[in-house]
Amino acid sequence: MRSDSESLQMHQWDLSPFSVTPAASLLSKCVSVGALSQEEIDSASSATGPVFSSHLREAEEQIRMQKQLDEMRLRLELLQVDEQSADVAHSFHLARRFQMLQMLGDHMQELLREQNSLRQRLMRPLAHTNLPVHAHLHRFVVESLNLMMDFIETLEEELSAAHSRTTARDRLALLDSSHAQLLMQASEMETLSSQILQWKSVDGCSLVTSDP
Repeated sequence: MRSDSESLQMHQWDLSPFSVTPAASLLSKCVSVGALSQEEIDSASSATGPVFSSHLREAEEQIRMQKQLDEMRLRLELLQVDEQSADVAHSFHLARRFQMLQMLGDHMQELLREQNSLRQRLMRPLAHTNLPVHAHLHRFVVESLNLMMDFIETLEEELSAAHSRTTARDRLALLDSSHAQLLMQASEMETLSSQILQWKSVDGCSLVTSDP
C-alpha cells in the first residue's frame, strides 16, 4: 500500500504543471460540482478507506438509474410503435379495408355499366325506341300529344304575327322617310321655280326698256 502511495506521489511530481490528464480533468469536475473535496483527493493516497466519496457513488448511481430509465422509455416507445403497426396490419383491419375497396370497385363497375347503357340509348335513333307505357296511361299520352300540337300551332301563329308586325312597322318607317324626302324635293322644286320666274320677269323688264 505504501509503495502504491509513493508511486502516486512520484507520478504527481513527474507531471508537468502545464499538462492536464483525463483523470485530473475528471477529478476537477467532481470538485467543481461538489461530489469530491480537495482534502479527500489529497488524502486518497494515505487513507485506508475507499478512494471515492459517497457523493460520487450517489452520482454514479443516479447516472446509472437515469440510463436505465431512458432505456426503459425507449423500449416502451418501441412497444407502442409495434402495437400501432400491429393494429394497422392486423388481419381484422385489413379485411375491413379490403371489403370497403371491393364495395367501391363494385360501385364503380355499376356506374360504368349505367354510363355505357345510357350512351347506347342516346346513340340509338328515336324511331327504334319503344317507350313502355301502361294501358291506363294511353289516353293521357294522346291528350298530351294533342296539347303539344296545339301549342306548336299557337306558337307558329304568334311568331308569324310578330314577324308581320315587325314588317309593317318597318314599312311604315320607310313610308315616312319617303314622304319626308318627297316634301324636301317639292320644296326645292318650288324654290327653283320661283327663281326661274324671277329671272324671267327681270329679263322681260330689261327688253321693254331697251325697245325705243
